[in-house]
Amino acid sequence: MKNVLAALLAACMIVGGPAAPYAGAQEWNDTRTRALVERATERRAQQLADTGLVDYRATARGYLTFLAQLGEGFPDPPKVVKADELALEVYWRSPDLSKQRIVGRRDTLLLPTDIEYHRDHLGIVQNNFPSIIRLGDGDEVRDVPHPLSAAGLREYDFAISDSLSIRLPGRLIEVIQVRVRPRDDRQPRVIGAVYLDRATADVVRMAFNFTRAAYLDRYLEDLAIVLENGLVGARFWLPSRQEIEIRRTGTWLEYPARGIIRGRWEICCYELNQGLEAGIFAGPEIVDAPASVRARFEWSGSIMDSLPPDVRAARPEDVEQIQAEARRLVRAEALARSRQSALATRRVSDIVRVNRVEGLALGTGVSHRLGRGFGAELSARYGVADEALKGIVGLRYEHAAGLAVRLFAHRTHRQAEDLPEVSLLRNSFAAQEFGSDWTNPYDARGVGVELRAGVPGASRWRLEIGVEEQDPLEVNATPTSGSFGPTIAAWPIRSTRAVLGVERPPRLGPFGTEVRGSAELRGSLFRGSGMTLDRERAALGRVFAHIEIERPLGVRRLVFRSTVAAVEATDGLVPPQDMVYLGGPITGPGYGFHTIHGTFGASQRIELRTPVPFVPIPLGRFGRVPASATLAPYAHASWAAGAADSPTGPRPALGVGLLTLFDVLRFDVARGLCDGRWTFSVDVGREFWGIL
Repeated sequence: MKNVLAALLAACMIVGGPAAPYAGAQEWNDTRTRALVERATERRAQQLADTGLVDYRATARGYLTFLAQLGEGFPDPPKVVKADELALEVYWRSPDLSKQRIVGRRDTLLLPTDIEYHRDHLGIVQNNFPSIIRLGDGDEVRDVPHPLSAAGLREYDFAISDSLSIRLPGRLIEVIQVRVRPRDDRQPRVIGAVYLDRATADVVRMAFNFTRAAYLDRYLEDLAIVLENGLVGARFWLPSRQEIEIRRTGTWLEYPARGIIRGRWEICCYELNQGLEAGIFAGPEIVDAPASVRARFEWSGSIMDSLPPDVRAARPEDVEQIQAEARRLVRAEALARSRQSALATRRVSDIVRVNRVEGLALGTGVSHRLGRGFGAELSARYGVADEALKGIVGLRYEHAAGLAVRLFAHRTHRQAEDLPEVSLLRNSFAAQEFGSDWTNPYDARGVGVELRAGVPGASRWRLEIGVEEQDPLEVNATPTSGSFGPTIAAWPIRSTRAVLGVERPPRLGPFGTEVRGSAELRGSLFRGSGMTLDRERAALGRVFAHIEIERPLGVRRLVFRSTVAAVEATDGLVPPQDMVYLGGPITGPGYGFHTIHGTFGASQRIELRTPVPFVPIPLGRFGRVPASATLAPYAHASWAAGAADSPTGPRPALGVGLLTLFDVLRFDVARGLCDGRWTFSVDVGREFWGIL
């Protein structure tokens, strides 16, 4: 017997459709709510024995993906490291016998890893968990009472929140959302919501997180579960869709590191009351079919082609909602990890770097939590060649809802650019060995206040207001070979500035696209320091926007990258450090570093990424380099206007990139078609620049 199509649509409505406020919304533990959850608890205890459901068999298809993030605050979205696709045969027999047989499994490795999954992550959850919840074979979560159990009725608070009506042919089903919170959030408990069929008290959906005390693994940061049931045979609410996300944090080379396991399952094709023999359920619940059976399973396309885009691009919306609900229902401290002091360097180049101003520069930093959301930070860097100390000292307050306020004083070498052309690691090597420094620094000293808003997976907003002095810098270092070019001729000014910025993490867009971007609006009032301006004080406004769009085309990917920036000031008095600069592998391939500049600038790239054969390289227990690389031919154009020493109009270029070693290493060759030249570049992938 097949799933009722309307039931699948109903499940989709429950997940994605807005739920209207329930007219009879109750307070915590009122009589009506308690009556409903007690009925649901009794219903679960019956194990469906009186419903006519004796047994069933079904099939399930699922994905397990392992993703990674690095860097303080995890500024960049997670990157898929490994993806597995599984096919299961699922068996159940009343009252509580369950068996799952893996009949197909394949994986793909995108970065070296030796991760192994717990056995229970390779299958689905039957019966919405038993009365005691355990995950990760008991290594992650163990002995947590189910909300709809005898113990759960004593340990949790319940409140009716919303309702949703589902229309089926000849039938109207009302689903009630019941919020769940622990009475003592210092104990191992769940936090979230259960959705119940009002007429039968059957579980239609569960979505929950856990308190901090529930995690047995000290590296566990977050664990969220979504279980959805569909109506089968017009009578039985059985598993139809499930999601799990597990996040662990630790350190890698003293840098914060986060590993994320995401599981997603679709269950279908139920056959009810088949007379299954008890012998089927002998042994472990989840087993592998013989290798010969798994080898015969037919797959279509590659794993990455069929992997749901939102798994690749961002944190699933359901999981975000669960975490938000958990924060709202209990105090944030119950979910927060207690970590007092931590290294505050965000990337390797904060520890060691080389450039033409500082020469060899060494640095470090530390952050410390003071309690109640308050913290302090201190970072410093010393340049051997310029014999100067740079650093930041700050105090901050962070709220669990995602709002942060920071007071700071700094002396830093700020870059006169909107997008870096190369990673700082690559730049350090090229600067030291060949005198090729593709940074554009100027000195900035001042104080300010910064406000940040946004939670992981959502757009992040930043507002900074400060007063500072800016000055040009000199070349102080000498490379091993070659010579350094001059630094930017920054104006020495005193400025009161305000900066409003936003970053949008990768999200699904129209027509199957994945979209990410950032924008910045800057305004300042400045006057000369040690120089003469036509006015005692001038005003400046500047805007910048960058967007990246990717669209899968079978095994290929089409990539669009657009950048635009403009600046205007009183009487055209735009300081060189605020001009728009293009030119280099990112904003102007085929042209010299920042040779395209002005008060307006824009660049556009269209790139087609195609897998090509490559030599596989074994890496022992960490897998092997795939037997394919990515060829990326592209067309690019840059525009600039408003500077007498820079050409006006489009600057087109053609180029090709080759991404190898898990797409971590990229080689580029390009030719500028309008007074340009051949350029060659090798660097790590841009997604790793934030930690290098």
